[in-house]
Amino acid sequence: MIIDAHHHLWRPERGYTWLDAPELAAIRRPFTPADLTAELAAAGVTGTVLVEGGRCHPDEAAEFLGHAADTAPILAVVAWLDVAADDVPATVARYRRLRGGGYLAGVRSQVQGEPDPDYLDRPDVRRGLAALADAGLAFDLVIRADQLPAAARAARAVPGLRFVLDHLGKPRIDEGDAGLRSWRGPLAALAANPNVTAKLSGLVTEAAPTWTPEDLRPFVAVAVAEFGAQRLMFGSDWPVCLLRSDYPGVLRALTAALPPLSEREHREILAGTAVRTYGLADRVGAAHPAGPA
Repeated sequence: MIIDAHHHLWRPERGYTWLDAPELAAIRRPFTPADLTAELAAAGVTGTVLVEGGRCHPDEAAEFLGHAADTAPILAVVAWLDVAADDVPATVARYRRLRGGGYLAGVRSQVQGEPDPDYLDRPDVRRGLAALADAGLAFDLVIRADQLPAAARAARAVPGLRFVLDHLGKPRIDEGDAGLRSWRGPLAALAANPNVTAKLSGLVTEAAPTWTPEDLRPFVAVAVAEFGAQRLMFGSDWPVCLLRSDYPGVLRALTAALPPLSEREHREILAGTAVRTYGLADRVGAAHPAGPA
């Protein structure tokens, strides 16, 4: 069984203005549930977690929860939410009343777009994080490497919240040893918090255009050493990954970049951690790699 813990869907005309950047032309097109299920069938992936795509509007949550209700392989949704807003509990309650609201497993804010590396220290953000803990949701951390220290402090301050580090905190893989040195200490500090898991996702787009699995291997090895297999999970970051690789290529690259692991550890990274982190156990049996329900 393979669970893809991180992918997106979008229609650019619905407000995904970040796709207007010239270098993103290759992914500036619709990606739909039908596209997704075809990719999963080809790659042998059982189920997925659909993550907000940078639209930063609550209407996206309604659309994505509806996709989850209609598309068997989508097992959970991580919806967008402004964690600094004063109505976090009300927003969560509203999402849960939507069609497909039972698929809400977590939320995410676009913290990587905040210029302040200490954004997660703000009192209003901490209040929002505490509300998410009370709601029983996970909080996905889409952050830059320079925001890792603040994330570690937030994880210590809100121990009841499940934090999920997306893309290993975006290390500068394209800088090789220099990128590794500047990232590994802050990552270790975050990983020291037992309420934090991490996704082996988004790595190919942090590497140089001519990347190979060898370029990823030192960063993956550090993640395995700091988090252990039981707190790591595979994510394709499709369709963003298409800027560097097709879907099967990302899965092959991760497998090639992993250090020697037991069969049980492989199962944890490819499925077990995601099932526990996002509460998917009751849905995994109903998922299948074929077309939409």
